[in-house]
Amino acid sequence: MRSIILLSALAGFAAASPVANPIPQGIDFDAYDSGVAPVAQGPPTGVTEQPATYNPAAAAASASVAATTDPVSTDGLSRRRARYDHAVRDVNAPCGLQPPGSGVVSNPDTPAGFLADPDYTAIATNAPTPQGYTLNFVNAQASISQNGYMGLYTLTSFDTIKCQELCDAAPACTAFNIYIERDPSVNPADGCSNPSSTINYKCTLYGLPISILTATNTGQGRDQFTVVITGSNGYSKLAPPPSYPNFSGPVELGGAINAPSNYMGSKYYPGPYDPSQCASSCQATTAYDHRHPSSTGTYDACNFFNSYVLSIDNVPQGTYCAMYTRSWDKSYSTNYGQYRGSDLYSVSQSYAYTLTPQDPGHI
Repeated sequence: MRSIILLSALAGFAAASPVANPIPQGIDFDAYDSGVAPVAQGPPTGVTEQPATYNPAAAAASASVAATTDPVSTDGLSRRRARYDHAVRDVNAPCGLQPPGSGVVSNPDTPAGFLADPDYTAIATNAPTPQGYTLNFVNAQASISQNGYMGLYTLTSFDTIKCQELCDAAPACTAFNIYIERDPSVNPADGCSNPSSTINYKCTLYGLPISILTATNTGQGRDQFTVVITGSNGYSKLAPPPSYPNFSGPVELGGAINAPSNYMGSKYYPGPYDPSQCASSCQATTAYDHRHPSSTGTYDACNFFNSYVLSIDNVPQGTYCAMYTRSWDKSYSTNYGQYRGSDLYSVSQSYAYTLTPQDPGHI
């Protein structure tokens, strides 16, 4: 049987020793480095809708393929909208009419007037927290910009419940950011470089935890017009990840598992937190090893995996999977993170899944 080498869905992975040996299950930095980070960390400028397109089934299928190809072993508003909808327009053309927002324009209509408007503060601070979610931050003057971005929707009001419904309908969505944005009423260009504003209520979805630390998008200049953001609230789901066929769980852990033996190796997937990739990789790894047994008819069977969100300095990065030939209980979940130089790589949303029934690991 080959020596244990695990590969990420997109690139090379990390070496591990035979499963019979006690192996430290520290965070595999080579595994993290080999992952290709998602390009999009938030919505593009000027976009009013970008539906979530993340497909867990496709992600799980990709993980399964990777495990085989790189295997391991072991009102006025209505009139304005009608005018916009029926106009012959190109939003990207110079001075092109932009979709009208649903918010009330601040007075004065300036970036400073917008940011100081008490009505926007009241809207954000009085918004209800949806059931099943926790409030991460409130009334920030910046939106989220980080890994795990899934999609954008422009709403007709500062409706946290609607944003929550959009998140719940999007596979792998675990958090959302709702905010108020000052946008240009026409596309700024020569002759209209600093137009009047239109006010949008925006809802962005994420597949990783969010926090005030990653609320770093304060807006941008568009010619002489300044896009700015206020009333930014962040919410995260309280629910655990789903269960998966052939596995019991999820079982909530503290940190990551740090077991004395039976460790097979790890995988890392940048982007939304999606343990289905771990489940798929675990089963594909076992199938590969079953086809390549040792001379004595034994093979390394993945009977247990630990999935968690890997973060760097509290900024979420993606899904980390650690695989084992046997199950381990919560008392072994003692790895809460480690330093790499001055950067802290930390563990959160750590869950365990156990194959049912267990694979004995012999032909």
